Amino acid sequence: MATLTATAQKPAPPGILTHRAVRKLLVLAVAAAVLGPVAATQWPGAAWPGALTVDVSEPLGRASDWIIDNRDSHPLFLYFFGHVSNVVVLAVRAVYLALLAVGWAGVTAVGALVAWRVAGVRLALGTAAAFLACGLLGMWVPTMQTLALMVVAVLASVVVGALLGLAAGLSDRMDRALRPVLDTMQVLPAFAYLLPVVLVFGIGVPAAVLATVVYAAPPMARLTSLGLRGADKEVLEAVESLGTTARQRLLTARIPLARKELLLGVNQTIMMALSMAVIASVIGAGGLGDRVYQALASVDVGAALAAGIPIVLLAVVLDRVTGAAGERLGGPGAAGKSPLTWLYVLLAAAAVAVAGRLGDFLDWPDGWELNIAEPVNRAVDWMTAHLYSDVPVVGGTADWAAHFTSWVLNPLRDGLQWLPWWSVLLVVATLAWLIGTWRTALTAVLAMAAIGVLGVWDPSLDTLSQVLAAVAVTLVVGFATGIAAARSDRFERLLRPVLDVFQTMPQFVYLIPVVALFGVGRAPAAAAAVVYALPAVVRITAQGLRQVDPAALESARSLGATSAQQLRQVQLPLARRSLLLAVNQGVVLVLAVVIIGGLVGGGALGYQVVFGLAQGDLATGLVAGAAIVCLGLMLDRVTQPTERRTQKKGA
Repeated sequence: MATLTATAQKPAPPGILTHRAVRKLLVLAVAAAVLGPVAATQWPGAAWPGALTVDVSEPLGRASDWIIDNRDSHPLFLYFFGHVSNVVVLAVRAVYLALLAVGWAGVTAVGALVAWRVAGVRLALGTAAAFLACGLLGMWVPTMQTLALMVVAVLASVVVGALLGLAAGLSDRMDRALRPVLDTMQVLPAFAYLLPVVLVFGIGVPAAVLATVVYAAPPMARLTSLGLRGADKEVLEAVESLGTTARQRLLTARIPLARKELLLGVNQTIMMALSMAVIASVIGAGGLGDRVYQALASVDVGAALAAGIPIVLLAVVLDRVTGAAGERLGGPGAAGKSPLTWLYVLLAAAAVAVAGRLGDFLDWPDGWELNIAEPVNRAVDWMTAHLYSDVPVVGGTADWAAHFTSWVLNPLRDGLQWLPWWSVLLVVATLAWLIGTWRTALTAVLAMAAIGVLGVWDPSLDTLSQVLAAVAVTLVVGFATGIAAARSDRFERLLRPVLDVFQTMPQFVYLIPVVALFGVGRAPAAAAAVVYALPAVVRITAQGLRQVDPAALESARSLGATSAQQLRQVQLPLARRSLLLAVNQGVVLVLAVVIIGGLVGGGALGYQVVFGLAQGDLATGLVAGAAIVCLGLMLDRVTQPTERRTQKKGA
């Protein structure tokens, strides 16, 4: 009887049904078979049914009118937003006046001495050359304006991002709660929230700083969370066995182990904050961004480049100095350095600043400026005349753009718009559930359905086709380049300044050469998105591969694995979390340039956001911006697997 009882168990499902993915597909197939005919009968056609849309223009219009009417009298504006605005203005003004008081010689000396203290002579010379180049280009005062704004914005972004990342890294619940918030902060196009920010704070520095923080803080938060969650479990267990408290484990183990991710977060924050310089100039930020914007308004690529180069130089200097300072922090040689060295550095910088004031070297001399606008404009004219069309064998860049549009973008857009709306939701649910849980699928479906409810279904599918094409190109090129950079120190050193230029050069600067080469349309919009998103994908991929445990690679080599086998079987699997983050950042950054693409013929949601800002139409701009956020949320859920909780035994 015991034998019979033991063997009389529930029969196991067929072999193919033992796979969780197959069971999910069967459930979705049954749901499609039942709900598909009902939806097709009730709401025929491929487009989203008008009966399921909601008009939000009226309440948004009332909200805009209320803000305008109460901005100067309501306590919320007088005692909260007003104080925030005043603090930002005072902080930026204090930094700017300090820079002007030191003078160009003092600023250059301070930058060079600090760089020498943290990294040596080579970085000191590079820092001095960068500041001198800003003056030679005739951009010293705008550079100081932008530097003052960025110092405040970057500090605020790092603090906000680190606090959010700390919460997400230490709590799974906070991680799930903050994930859509970070997605919204980073995916919502700047042009979409510039209008409400201006309505609340008015045109000027506070609105520009707030817009920059909203855009630049998420990378710091994501990488902080990634570093804290990726800390070595054995080290944490060893520290915990010593009887340390949670706070002590955080300060002595988790944060030091996450130092490289934190430094990468600071790097990405600096890059993204400086990339907002031009967009912030639209709402009165001034500085280099305003010079770029004015130059491009008159289609003067040379003048735009003259203002764009200092932005890149600022990013490179801040990146190198902060990175070197972080590497020295806690390094083997840090303890042996005397703190008095910093005092000597400050005294030397003060001596140079005083000498500059006594010698009347505060303002950059006009006779030391170089004009690069004319040769740059001639070079752009030559490229347009010789590379645009009629190039033997390979064809011109206009032909490449036309082929990419007709062979990739058009079929992808037409295919998405041809699908019935309910089948699009089903595809989204399938992809999200296969790599996650039913909650992941539900979130993705609701995000996609919200687009239809807002009444922008067709433009959103058009934007989605552009994003998918640009993300595919970005990931293919970015992963290949990141792998090469991770496997070669020399290639990584050569690539680093190129990535700095691509990521910090304002999109407006390289948008006109792109249009000159590829024409106006969706292809140049996709090209601009690829150029902007590529550096982050390359950096995160290379960083993830370099963080793979050396012991695992050594074990693979001892077993006779080739270099390619080590990459496929060891490095890529162990760097999976970083690679998924690279995919996420690629999607987010491509979506961030969708609006810029709307300026050069990309159309769809990007054009609607730009139109709403230009016309002061809060509803049009925010609805299109919300649709872009929903696209980003859906793509995040589709591309980011959700870790399943392990069930307790006997549950």
